[in-house]
Amino acid sequence: MSNPSAETLINKPAPASWYRWIVLLFVSLAMFGNYYIYDSIGPIADILKTQLNFSDENIGALYSVYSLAAIIILIFGGIFVDRYGTKLSILVFATICSIAALVTSISSDITIMLIGRFLLGIGAEPLIVAVTTSLAKWFKGKELGFAMGINLSIARLAQIYADWSPTLHKGLYATWQDPLFLAVVVGLTCIIGGAVYYYMESNAEKKYHLGEAGEVDKFVFKDLFSFNKSFWIIVLLCVTFYSAIFPFRSFAIKFFQHSHGIERDLAGRFSSALPFASMVIAPLFGLLADKIGKRALLMMIGSAILLPVFLIMGYTSVSLYIPVVLMGIAFSLIPAVMWPSVAYIVEEKRLGTAYSVMTLIQQVGVMGFVWGIGVANDYAGASAENPDGYNLGMWIFSVLGIFGLVFAWMLRKAETGPGGHGLEEGMKVSEG
Repeated sequence: MSNPSAETLINKPAPASWYRWIVLLFVSLAMFGNYYIYDSIGPIADILKTQLNFSDENIGALYSVYSLAAIIILIFGGIFVDRYGTKLSILVFATICSIAALVTSISSDITIMLIGRFLLGIGAEPLIVAVTTSLAKWFKGKELGFAMGINLSIARLAQIYADWSPTLHKGLYATWQDPLFLAVVVGLTCIIGGAVYYYMESNAEKKYHLGEAGEVDKFVFKDLFSFNKSFWIIVLLCVTFYSAIFPFRSFAIKFFQHSHGIERDLAGRFSSALPFASMVIAPLFGLLADKIGKRALLMMIGSAILLPVFLIMGYTSVSLYIPVVLMGIAFSLIPAVMWPSVAYIVEEKRLGTAYSVMTLIQQVGVMGFVWGIGVANDYAGASAENPDGYNLGMWIFSVLGIFGLVFAWMLRKAETGPGGHGLEEGMKVSEG
């Protein structure tokens, strides 16, 4: 006997194209606010030190506590989204992100700020999962990749906006609190985007046939023991790469101010080069990898480009444009090739677990190193009066770069052998 409700569902038309792209705009708006709130601390790191007597360890903790929350959520990730659906999940977790921004801004007490940043981690990671899952309901095939690319680009714009805020809103950056109030205002886009999406999906469910979202990425402990060697090498490359890049960005503006003697607004513009490069160049590197293959080789090249960057900034008077451009290239090249490579070496039904494991371990590394760099800066007395105090951190980043290059070389060696998974094969080879 047929199911009438199923027949009714099948007979409903698909949503109009314009409706789907408006949906994309508003779920991306929720992501925009989330990314801005996360990056709102970096531009005021020096103010937190001078006005609130925060140590660099305190500033690092504001980032590492986010990662701690992310780790906890990733272990249990997907449960809420599975049970309550994407529209409610996006609204709930977007609201938590907005509340987190408010909590962080209301008090100069480090404990209150840490609670706010922990809340941000609780809201932000499930929000990203819910948004990614929702896009799979609205877009299929090549449209899905394009939609996710636009979604990420809008999120990257928030990072650029945060880095440029000292220029665009210069009057607010005389105190520590006004920029955080700005983050509260910008963070309202989380709630706006989530609320509009809730309405649009509810409306669409009555009129249209929506696609089925893929399974939410989940952490499955028993699957850890069945991944192959190439996967774990990529995980090691991932954690070393992001443990250098993200902690560096956490202190980059303050470092540029103190070590290179530039104003906060210009330092913010230099810092924004990384998300800007990722937004613009990363898709081109992705296309290049699809065309020529050589993915492990490309990751080796990206790791080699990154290797000297931190020591150039710490020990030479070379124009900042040179190391920042090199870092931007590496920041675009390695992720653009690394994340898609996982799909070549892990079977499709376990990709969710693979990406969750990879992200979880990445967050563990970032949590430890962003706090550790803060401790290193304090230990070495890094400040405007002692810019050489930042060099200990630059060496830590450089050592991570060395390990990244070694792991990329190990991956290429594994993939060019008889047990390779096709990472080095280009479009012509794979289609031939």
